[in-house]
Amino acid sequence: MRFLCVILLIFSLADCSVFAQSTTATSRIPTPRFGSIRHIDSFPSKYVQARPVDVWLPDGYDSSMNASSMNASSMNAPCKRYPVLYMHDGQMLFDSAITWNKQEWCADETASRLQREGKIRECIIVGVWNNGRMRAFEYFPEKPFRSLPQPIQDSLLNASPTKNIHSDAYLKFLTQEVKTFVDSSFATLPDVKNTFVAGSSMGGLISMYAISEYPSVFGGAACISTHWVGSRNLAHSEACSRAFQRYMVKKFPTPKQGGIARTIYFDYGTATLDSLYKPHQIKVDKILRKKGYTPKEWQTREFLGEDHSERAWSKRFEIPLLFLLGNSSSEKAR
Repeated sequence: MRFLCVILLIFSLADCSVFAQSTTATSRIPTPRFGSIRHIDSFPSKYVQARPVDVWLPDGYDSSMNASSMNASSMNAPCKRYPVLYMHDGQMLFDSAITWNKQEWCADETASRLQREGKIRECIIVGVWNNGRMRAFEYFPEKPFRSLPQPIQDSLLNASPTKNIHSDAYLKFLTQEVKTFVDSSFATLPDVKNTFVAGSSMGGLISMYAISEYPSVFGGAACISTHWVGSRNLAHSEACSRAFQRYMVKKFPTPKQGGIARTIYFDYGTATLDSLYKPHQIKVDKILRKKGYTPKEWQTREFLGEDHSERAWSKRFEIPLLFLLGNSSSEKAR
């Protein structure tokens, strides 16, 4: 009976963001309430299909100091530069008028408020749009996927338009193409200590994978409502979860790997799809403790009654922002 109830729950959530398909052909430019957005409607790539990318700049950002407009003399002059947070599912971040479910993260409102209050450093947020039907196959971590039994791989690839996984290619796109463009076009702090990645659901999975595969690029990650069960087929959930855990034991960076202070944030709700995540997150937390993470570098939070939606994530987005970009060590201890 319990299994049947969970199956019914999954089908009732067929339109939630973990499975949602978005199209980019009719995309609109998001309009933030605070700050401004530089919208690239079709960001080209040699690794993945082109898609929109939004670069959100905080109020007060001096466009005249974009990296591309700096001459040799100005490069030596004092210049305000910004840490950068790269976020997946970029079309869901700033403007509910353009989203499929009329929800948004309210990323500009939350970041602007915390910056005005002096609680976080001023930052740039880069929203990389998902690619519709390819979303799940760009966000499912590739190395854990390849460790699954072949019948499970074949089953999961059934819905893939290309019959393949593309998360390694997606991370090359993110690190070698998008980040290179952002660092060359805007006044960023490009080093690992000032570069972060975040996402929810399968975006949480690819954020975990990003900091594991590119620990010299990303100094922190926020994995929100991480989709540890891997797919909509619950018969595969335990195998997928174990594959992620085995991968993290081998590849997830330690808190001081590379000589930097690394930060990692996980969370989950207890309603709808999020209700499946707690037992898997508990096992991941054990891995983090064994790797030496303490509350100074790592948080896992549970949000009672919260579901799997942008509305829920927007309500708590300030918590990972404070943890990754807080202005003081006291914010990280909250």
